[in-house]
Amino acid sequence: MKTIRLRVGIALVSFSLATTVATSAQVTTPEVPAIPTKPIVGGAIKDSTVMPGASATTVQDGSVTSHLDNAVAALDKGDKATTTQELKTGIAGLEAEAQAKPTSFKDKVLAQASKLKALLPLIPTGALGSGALGKAVSLAKLASGGNQLEGILAAGSLLGKGSQLTSGLSGISGALSSLGGGTQSTGQSLVSTALASVGKLDQGGLVAKAAEPAAKTQISSVLNFVKGAL
Repeated sequence: MKTIRLRVGIALVSFSLATTVATSAQVTTPEVPAIPTKPIVGGAIKDSTVMPGASATTVQDGSVTSHLDNAVAALDKGDKATTTQELKTGIAGLEAEAQAKPTSFKDKVLAQASKLKALLPLIPTGALGSGALGKAVSLAKLASGGNQLEGILAAGSLLGKGSQLTSGLSGISGALSSLGGGTQSTGQSLVSTALASVGKLDQGGLVAKAAEPAAKTQISSVLNFVKGAL
């Protein structure tokens, strides 16, 4: 009798365990959404949702003389399209400069701009050489440099403006190279003398004050020479 009861108890325990296991098998574990991963490129996380920005553009020198020099360089390489574009941009800059900062050089700047315009039709045909364009550009740079220097003189005191004046005089010196001969030699001599005085204007104190009158006189001599050369 005891043996029968023991077998019945074991059977009941086995049934309970089987029921528990079956019930547990029916319980599903909720799925956890996977966290999206971002590809790693070059050791850094790359977010594919971020749109790449626009590429940086190269900013070109917008000065008048830079465009004129670019035109000469392009023609020397045979690039007629770039020559035309750069020359047009330089001419527009000369005209704008003459109107925005008018001095006694205004008419001379505009006259040189007109001469450069007359050369534009010759570029596509190949009739314009880089040497001829270079000389025309140098004369335009002389007029532009004179206009800028005279504008600084007209503004009043030159104290603290040594670097500006040095830059303007150096530009004129470079442009004089196209004149050649005695004209170039005389102009370079005047520029060198002016540069010596202008270099003292940024030193401050009594040195700068003592140099200012001489600098004004010498710069005026350079400007008078440039007008005669144009």
